[in-house]
Amino acid sequence: MRIGLLTGGGDCPGLNALIRAVVKQGSIHGHSLVGFRHGWRGVVDGDLFPLTRDHVRGVLPLGGTMLGTARFHPHEDNGGIDAVLETLKHEHIDALICVGGDGTLHAAGKLAAAGVGMVCAPKTIDNDVWGTDRSVGFDTAVSIATEAIDRVHTTAESHDRVMVVEVMGHHVGWIAVAAGIAGGADMILIPEDPFDIDDIAARLRHRHRSYASSSIVVVAEGATARPGTLDFVAPEGPYGSIVAGAMGERIKIELQERTGFDTRVTILGHTQRGGTPTATDRLLASRFGVAAADAVDAGATSVMTALVGDEIKLVDIAEVAGRLKEVPEDLRRVAESLY
Repeated sequence: MRIGLLTGGGDCPGLNALIRAVVKQGSIHGHSLVGFRHGWRGVVDGDLFPLTRDHVRGVLPLGGTMLGTARFHPHEDNGGIDAVLETLKHEHIDALICVGGDGTLHAAGKLAAAGVGMVCAPKTIDNDVWGTDRSVGFDTAVSIATEAIDRVHTTAESHDRVMVVEVMGHHVGWIAVAAGIAGGADMILIPEDPFDIDDIAARLRHRHRSYASSSIVVVAEGATARPGTLDFVAPEGPYGSIVAGAMGERIKIELQERTGFDTRVTILGHTQRGGTPTATDRLLASRFGVAAADAVDAGATSVMTALVGDEIKLVDIAEVAGRLKEVPEDLRRVAESLY
């Protein structure tokens, strides 16, 4: 069997570990593998190269993706689906393993419906893919954000400041909540719970009058205000992504004006995506990669590998595509209890 492999959407730590696992397990099954460069764009353009065990030697601890990636979805491009099907036919590809987040998986579902043998694996630092408890890249992003919060604590305390730390999270607040709890943030603003800026300012004034001289406010880039409380929505850039720093900077300005406290902002941005994956992400990526190769070998199609509890299972892509996994209420309650 000739299997194609691609990584789509934003990069994240752990992708190379997943690619390595697919190649090694696929070769054990006796299949040949090819990698498509730059996600679905590479499939449309027929840009591919052979993937062997030699190609993946030493890539386990490396960040990014050796295949390259792009935010391109063939079902949104005129003639894109037909171009993908033509490439697969011309290159004699029997099945695809697609690694990506919501947008990439949505495209995979369209191709699966068109008859392409399709197995997917979820990766996104936002951890918002439905059907899996964890996605590749999330643990590393949380670790990076937590370390950053730990570091700004000391400078906030030294200068009696309010420090606003903006983390990624367009539609959900998984990174903000997880890193905020782990880093001891004093307030966490996420898209799931629109905030009242006057209420936030009042809480900070109470803190500083009563028992604290500094505060840490963690803000997901996609956090939104309650209607009528703050007339501001973070602007979007290319491909619908939030402009980094927009919400964090606005929160800083509003809090400084309302409290009078010296307030600074730290925008973590793409540092959350880069660098060496944690052991947890390497392990999860390796498990997903082996499971994806096994699924293709077994003839499975239109499925995604998922972590459910401690087990790796296969879930139907149709149940995943287009759905976001929000931060559950009980975890939000934990965050609020620790303010």
